[in-house]
Amino acid sequence: MAYIRRNDKPFGIKQTPKETLEKWYYLMALGRTLDERAPNYLKQAIGWSYHAPYAGHDGIQLAIGQVFEKNVDHLFPYYRDMLTAISAGMTGEEIILNGISKATDPSSGGRHMSNHFAKPEWNVHNVSSCTGNHTQQASGVGRAFKRYNHKGVVISSQGESSVSEGYVYEAINGASNEELPVIFVLQDNGYGISVPKKDQTANRKAANNFLGFKNLQVFHCNGKDVFDSMNTMNEAKKWVIENQKPAIVHASCVRIHSHSNSDRHELYRDKGELEYVQAADPLAKYRRMLISYGRFTEDELNAIDEKVKQEVKAAHKAAMAAPDPDPKSIYDFLFPEAYAATKFGNGSHNETGTPVKLIEALNTTLKEEFRNNPDTFIWGQDMANKDKGGIFNVSKGLQQEFGPERVFNGPIAEDYILGTANGMSRYSDKLRLVVEGAEFADYFWPAMEQFVDSAHDYWRSNGKFSPNITIRLASGGYIGGGLYHSQNIESALASIPGVRIVYPSFADDAAGLLRTSIRSKGITVFMEPKALYNSSKAATAVPDGFEVPFGKARIRREGTDLSIITYGNTTHMSIDAAERLEKEFGYKAEVVDIRSLVPLDKETIIASIKKTSKALIVHEDKVFAGFGGELAAIIAEDAFSFLDGPVKRIGATNTPVGFNRILEAAILPNEQKIFDAALSLIKY
Repeated sequence: MAYIRRNDKPFGIKQTPKETLEKWYYLMALGRTLDERAPNYLKQAIGWSYHAPYAGHDGIQLAIGQVFEKNVDHLFPYYRDMLTAISAGMTGEEIILNGISKATDPSSGGRHMSNHFAKPEWNVHNVSSCTGNHTQQASGVGRAFKRYNHKGVVISSQGESSVSEGYVYEAINGASNEELPVIFVLQDNGYGISVPKKDQTANRKAANNFLGFKNLQVFHCNGKDVFDSMNTMNEAKKWVIENQKPAIVHASCVRIHSHSNSDRHELYRDKGELEYVQAADPLAKYRRMLISYGRFTEDELNAIDEKVKQEVKAAHKAAMAAPDPDPKSIYDFLFPEAYAATKFGNGSHNETGTPVKLIEALNTTLKEEFRNNPDTFIWGQDMANKDKGGIFNVSKGLQQEFGPERVFNGPIAEDYILGTANGMSRYSDKLRLVVEGAEFADYFWPAMEQFVDSAHDYWRSNGKFSPNITIRLASGGYIGGGLYHSQNIESALASIPGVRIVYPSFADDAAGLLRTSIRSKGITVFMEPKALYNSSKAATAVPDGFEVPFGKARIRREGTDLSIITYGNTTHMSIDAAERLEKEFGYKAEVVDIRSLVPLDKETIIASIKKTSKALIVHEDKVFAGFGGELAAIIAEDAFSFLDGPVKRIGATNTPVGFNRILEAAILPNEQKIFDAALSLIKY
């Protein structure tokens, strides 16, 4: 499309072709009719239980949708962007389908909150309810644009109050630093629900918080005015494409109605303000201009209004007849397709050869996968400084071989590291992204907001989008690391549906599971027991191209008297304890290395217990609320009749892991603690 600078024949009431003015009026009338009709669905108990009216944002939302070019640009609308979605091409029927949560809703099939409009096949993205978090995803798409020389723009739309969120600053800072083609639109209506913007920021206009950012252009416009909004969005898009740098468009709007249908704005806005916002109605102003400048007669506009009325009536009838979501579908699109790791069957082998350490197996596999797929990328903290490859050098040598376009540093902003991975993966399904989610797993907490959002994406989009990301996390203790360097977080991560979690304890499994993780669609958390990186106990021969499927445990030691179910660092302690039991007492304990927490190989666990009738669960994490509690519950439910004793658990104490080695030893499990528990249970 043609981009017109505001100082060079800008859009205006006189210059704009009549057919364009008519189209805009039609879109605005359609949007407003639906906006005003939405609360009635709730009153009739039909749906639309969440509706955030956009009235007062008409100019900027019309403009966003008009400058958006589907299948070229990417658009991240927020929950108030009804007119934006309509202007971008969504129909009235599609808007109602979303509002009343029908199975044919193109946004999510009724899985996501109403008023969250999307059409992923056009690159109108399904975004979270967590306000402003999609800014990081927008920056991630912008990074993909830059890597693949894609000539388009990414548009992130949101309210001004979302700018108070730290991850919004991370996104805009990152886009500025990386020089990414993203337009951040701030629709400023003066309120975050009931909180006035004076309680949000010292600057009257939130965009001015970013005036010191290098490479960033800030535009201001009257978001209530169609022509000023259209000219500004066109100018911003032209500037971003020409300069390949980000921009902010700050649009001054009004909020004519309450924040949503669960809000009562008369409780915090006085009569004068309520009268003012009604008088500032952008649609009424635009209609008056069209008539007063002689571009349209009142009869012509009335005819458009009638057309819209009939269209909405038909859309309502069609949407009401659409099917509701099937309750049986709740498990659909929980996990996307995993790579079929069938080359080595269940992921075991009898090959001998030179043992390699776990850290070497990871490094070699990363390089093999980067050679296998040129659309593989990795980033994180300390990833690419001369010969360094992460804090533990797992990715050492990758940048030298594959270059800074594919292997690069991320800022010390874990949310941004993961959020941009989510966004970058939206560019193409062929991309495979590996991130060090944090230098130590304990530092991953700032990324949890993006982790939860990303975990929902495949399910929430009704199978239309899957972030294809492997999140590497150096986990666990036994290194004298203390707080933020030796804690375990897998039980918290496992409580979030939609994410695979693997935790190898030997070099071959580390290689095989990493290969499967990278080649699979969806998100996999790859937990790396850092105490085993250079351990001789974890070193094994690794066959060429070794593969390990998800959800397959591995029997590390056969036995008949007790099943020890374990993973990670404690696998080796469990094996040592089992060997002592046989050597000292003649008891044979079976050691089941589950390797994969999600999905879990229940069959192998239950089969082992059927054989031994005793179950000891061992892991490094705390016993209280640790992952072993889930294992114990599964055993109690599915194998209770085979048990000849209680299900016992060994793990860390319900305390943080201390720094002093004496404290660490008192807190974490060890071979002796496992041995004593196993012997006691066998004798039960």
